[in-house]
Amino acid sequence: MRVGIADTTFARIDMGKIAIDELRKICSLPYVRYTVPGIKDLPVAAKKLIEEKGCEIVIALGMPGPKPIDKQCAHEASMGLILAQLMTNKHIIEVFVHEDEAKDEKELLMITENRVREHVRNAVDLLLNPKRLQKLAGTGQRQGFPDVGPILR
Repeated sequence: MRVGIADTTFARIDMGKIAIDELRKICSLPYVRYTVPGIKDLPVAAKKLIEEKGCEIVIALGMPGPKPIDKQCAHEASMGLILAQLMTNKHIIEVFVHEDEAKDEKELLMITENRVREHVRNAVDLLLNPKRLQKLAGTGQRQGFPDVGPILR
């Protein structure tokens, strides 16, 4: 079982390095990293990691900028990742951190670290411990920010 890590040179933080660090901390699954120039290159990178490198799951990491065109490109990349999932019947965990989610670079780094690490744990759980995710259903989990908790009825 192998994990694919697809990241970009466009991101302002080395998200792939964070993902690898977290993966090494929590398990011994092998991984393959594939770095591409931009966010719209992630869908084919993820598909190649699955089909050519034998990955069971891919973590797709990207950091769209704050401009409207960046939002559009992120949406297009997201649609491509969904199509790649349907074409390969494998999970591709999209981990995008938009530059305008933070008020400054320090907060951007904190959000990125948290979101990447939590999604790496989600990917490993999908592969090795899906019951853990079932236990968290409906609990308002948020990656990158504090969890919001469930709405009780």
